[in-house]
Amino acid sequence: MRVGRRDVSTRGRARRRLPVGWRRAVLLRRVAAGGLAGLAVVIGVLGAASPEVAGAPVVVAARDLAPGPVLAAGDVTVVSRPPDTVPAGALAAPEAAVGGRLVGGVRSGEVLTDVRMLGPAAARTSAGSPDAAGVPLRPADPAIADLVRPGTVVDVVGGSRSAREPGAVLAAGARVLAVLPGADRSSSPVVVVALPGPVAARVAAATIGQEVTLTLR
Repeated sequence: MRVGRRDVSTRGRARRRLPVGWRRAVLLRRVAAGGLAGLAVVIGVLGAASPEVAGAPVVVAARDLAPGPVLAAGDVTVVSRPPDTVPAGALAAPEAAVGGRLVGGVRSGEVLTDVRMLGPAAARTSAGSPDAAGVPLRPADPAIADLVRPGTVVDVVGGSRSAREPGAVLAAGARVLAVLPGADRSSSPVVVVALPGPVAARVAAATIGQEVTLTLR
């Protein structure tokens, strides 16, 4: 028992002989360690109490899809994605895609956006004009439709009234949006091109009652 008391006494005298600055540093480290431990507890409690960020519903391709055919309900599905990963113009409901047509192929799981669907948004993007529109054309030679694809750049040429007169270029540098099959086997395919507003209206009016053809750029 005497030996134990001398050891305790010796350790106490040793602590008292330590420099004041060193003892303060030890005290500060202990206080800091205690503060960090308390902060970790607070963060853990707040993290457990805060709700998770809700995902945003988006329409994605249920399988690899080709452009042109009408989309059916089984071609798309709705998934939840973090809001900060959802692209602009993403479709949120299947009704926005079913019955429409794609202007380009998409991979399974790819988010469908307005510019991927045949419509005003795709026309504006393709033509680079805010007032652009899609103009459906039925080429005089149905074989021409087999030579173009969405994204192909063509010139729209109107048919001449006589063999001596060359055809007039109705629109230059039009971009193909879609190639749609005819309503039946006897009808020609329809090529939809994107054109700026005034040009689109002029071409649509000029093609009434006159044949057109397309020249590839």
